[in-house]
Amino acid sequence: MLLLRRLVRAGRSWGTEARGLASGAPREAADAVVVGAGVVGLAAARALAMAGREVVVVEAAPSFGTGTSSRNSEVIHAGIYYPPRSLKARLCVRGKEMLYKYCEERGVAHKRISKLIVATGAAEVPKLDMLLRNAKENGVDDLQLMEGSEAMEMEPELRCLKALLSPSTGIIDSHSLMLSLLADAENLGTTISYNTSVISGHVGSNGLELHVCESKELQNYHVGSHVNAQLVLLPKLVINSAGLSAVLLAKQFHGLDQEFVPTPHYARGCYFTLSQTKSPFSRLIYPLPEDGGIGVHVTLDLNGLVRFGPDVEWISDGGKDHVSCFLNKGGMSMVFLDWLICLE
Repeated sequence: MLLLRRLVRAGRSWGTEARGLASGAPREAADAVVVGAGVVGLAAARALAMAGREVVVVEAAPSFGTGTSSRNSEVIHAGIYYPPRSLKARLCVRGKEMLYKYCEERGVAHKRISKLIVATGAAEVPKLDMLLRNAKENGVDDLQLMEGSEAMEMEPELRCLKALLSPSTGIIDSHSLMLSLLADAENLGTTISYNTSVISGHVGSNGLELHVCESKELQNYHVGSHVNAQLVLLPKLVINSAGLSAVLLAKQFHGLDQEFVPTPHYARGCYFTLSQTKSPFSRLIYPLPEDGGIGVHVTLDLNGLVRFGPDVEWISDGGKDHVSCFLNKGGMSMVFLDWLICLE
């Protein structure tokens, strides 16, 4: 927010006609702008700063990582489920080892806790074989197919016919990871502007525009009203890492071919915590994947807290009001997502 006020005071006209909600707002050049200070945004900012770019991160919330990055299972996945040769598969398998290395170098709390994917009925056993083949095609070559008796010897409270053991699956303290990424980025000169919202943008022959205002200007917003930009940023590069708002934000970029904006499919997932008792498991326990996710599973955090979830509740509209979604008012505050990052 302080950065925004400084830029507004120092803003200068660049001779380009202001568009729509940005009419009359001061304009300021920028090199690289990252929208969103979650784990992906901070990792992107760090990588750009390491490459010598001048980076500004704009975040609508008062602090970093308050959206989807604070609402995920904190699992470091092995790369088992994704379609072979897909981008997700390549990033997950490569990023997993890079993330472990980064955590070891920076002292970020994590643990290779391993997980068991279990078949509880005879009809599920062939699906384990399919997962094993899929994982091998993705380059995950450490999985072990075992009989139920072997798995139950490892986890006495478990009941299953067969299981896949994934030794390279782990857990991580996501807040500590973000603190480390933030420190790296800031040490390399990155500027973070909190309480700052990107409300729209423009893509044209003269380059990119980001229409920006203080988040407090959106607090009294109601559907149909107008929010004027307080500043227009003119960046050479924009990274849209706005989490659940990323697609809606992209739709607010005038001049951007909407063919390149993916269709969002929103689902809400809830977790339940096991309290006042010792954890019955020492590893993560997963069922076979289901439609919309990888099933209600058992996760542990680094303090030994046990969570069961998430379930899947599909949400038809997903928050069509883009401003409310930017402020996390679209009924999506309980959505849990896992993220993939690569660290150079």
